[in-house]
Amino acid sequence: LAGRIERDFKRLRSTYGRWLQFTLNNRPAVYLLWISLGLLSIPMFSMSAKELAPTEDQGVIFGIVDSAANSTLDQNSFYTAAVNRAFQSVPETSFVFQITQPNSGFSGMVTKPWQERERTIFEIMPEVAMKVHGIPGIRVLPVTPPALPGGGQFPVEFVIASTAELDQILAFAKQIQLAAAQSKMFAFPPLIDVKIDQPQTELVVDRDKVADIGLNLQQVGSDLATMLGGNYVNRFNIAGRSYKVVPQTMRVDRLNPDQLGSMYVTGPDGKLVPLSTIATLKDSTVARSLNRFQQLNAVTISAYPVRPLDEALRFMEDEAAKILPQGYTLDYTGESRQLRVEGNTFLQAFGLAIVLIFLVLAAQFNSFRDPFVILAGSVPLAMFGALIFTFLKMPDPNVPFWTKGWTTSLNIYSQVGLVTLVGLVSKNGILIVEFANKLQRQGLSKHEAVLEACMTRLRPILMTTGATIAGHFPLTLVTGAGAAARNSIGLVLVGGMAIGSLFTLFIIPSIYMLVAKDHSKDRREKDQASAGQ
Repeated sequence: LAGRIERDFKRLRSTYGRWLQFTLNNRPAVYLLWISLGLLSIPMFSMSAKELAPTEDQGVIFGIVDSAANSTLDQNSFYTAAVNRAFQSVPETSFVFQITQPNSGFSGMVTKPWQERERTIFEIMPEVAMKVHGIPGIRVLPVTPPALPGGGQFPVEFVIASTAELDQILAFAKQIQLAAAQSKMFAFPPLIDVKIDQPQTELVVDRDKVADIGLNLQQVGSDLATMLGGNYVNRFNIAGRSYKVVPQTMRVDRLNPDQLGSMYVTGPDGKLVPLSTIATLKDSTVARSLNRFQQLNAVTISAYPVRPLDEALRFMEDEAAKILPQGYTLDYTGESRQLRVEGNTFLQAFGLAIVLIFLVLAAQFNSFRDPFVILAGSVPLAMFGALIFTFLKMPDPNVPFWTKGWTTSLNIYSQVGLVTLVGLVSKNGILIVEFANKLQRQGLSKHEAVLEACMTRLRPILMTTGATIAGHFPLTLVTGAGAAARNSIGLVLVGGMAIGSLFTLFIIPSIYMLVAKDHSKDRREKDQASAGQ
C-alpha cells in the first residue's frame, strides 16, 4: 500500500510539475486570472446575504399577542386560551406557556427534543401561523427567538426619532410600514409600537356649580379615589392571616365611563350629591404610550423578515431616506442594533489580521517583498473560494434552490472563519517562498528555485491542507441543535482552504517571479567577498 501511494504521488507530482511549468511560461495570463479572481471577491462579498447569526432551530415558537386598546383581561384570557389550544394541537408540542395582559400578551410552545420529532421548527411554523391567525379578537404573531440574545422581540426593530410631535413621526412611520408590507420581504406587515387608539374619558368638574352647592373639591377627589382607585385603607386578621381592606365600588357599577354620572359624592352636612350635577364627561383618543429614544420622541417599526436581516434593514433605510425630511434620525434596537453596531466590524478585524501577519512575516524574512508574495498570492484566492459558499446562497429561505444544502450567509461565524482562513492559507505560501529563497542562495536561478521549491513542498502543502480540511469537514455535516452556526464556519474554512490552496500552488510561483528579490546578486557579492579574502 505504501509503495502504491508513493507511485501515485510521484505521478501527481509529475503532472503538477508540467502544469506549473506551463503557468510559469504564461505568466501574463496567470496575473490576469489572479487580479480577476481577487477583484471578483469584492462584489461577491458585498452581494452575499448578511445577518448577525444564522437562524437556529431552538425548539420553541413565541407568540406575540396584540389586542384592542380597550380590551379587558377577561376578554383576552378567553381568546388566548384558544391560542394555547392551537399550540397544543401541534403533534410536536411538549408544553405551552401564556402571559396575558389587558391589551397584550406573550405566549409560546416548546417542542419535543430533536430525536423525538421529524419536523424542524421552520416546518412547524406555517402550521402554527395558520392556526393562530384564525383566532378572532386578538392578533397573534408567531416568531422564533434569535440565535444570539439581543434584547428584542423581533429581528427588525427600526427606530425613527425626532424632536417633532409624535403624530408627525407616526405619519411618516406608517408610510414606511406600508412600503415594507408591499415589499413582501416580511412574514407579516410590520408593527408600530405607537398606537393612537386608546380611548380616554376625562371628568370635567364645573367649579362654579361646586361653589354654588358648597362642595369641597378635595372631598370630591377623595371620594372618587376611594370608589375607583383600589387602594387599601387597613388590614384585618382572620385565622392568623392578615388581609387588606380595599374600599371600591363593585365592578358591575364601573364597567364604562357613563356609570360615573350615577355615583355620589359627599356634599354639605353629609348629604350625597350625584356626580352628574357637577361634572361632565369628555371623550378623546390618545396614544397608548409616549415612547422616547435617546431623549427624542421615537416610533419603532418591528418586523420579522423572510429575507436576510441586512437586506431587510437596507430596504427600510432606503425607504426612510426617501420619505423622512431633515431633522429625523434612524436608530436600532435588539438584533438590528447588534448587526449595525457590532456586525459591521469584520473589515476592520480582517484588515488588522492582514497587517499583523504581514509584519510578522516581514520580521521573519527580513523583507517586505516576500510577505507581499505570500499574502497577495494566497489570501484573495482563499477569499474567493470561501465567498462562493456565501454568494450562492438563496436570500429567501422559503424558495427551493439547488445550493440550499451547502451554502451559508455572511454572519458572525462565517466572518470568524474568514479571518481564521487568512492564517491557515498563508502557510502554503510560506513553505514555497522560504524554500525558494534558500535554493536561490545555493546557486539556482529564480525560475529554477521557485519551480524546485513548489515540487519539493508539494507533499507538506497537500498534507497540511488535507489535515485542515479533514478536521473542519465534519462541521459541514452537523445536524441538530446549533448545526447552522457550525455549518457556517465549516463551509467557509473547508471551501476557502480547498479552492485557495489549489490556486495558490499555481499562482504564488508566478507572483514570486514578478515581485520576489533575485538573490543571485547577493550570492555573487558573497562569493566576491570570499574570493577577496
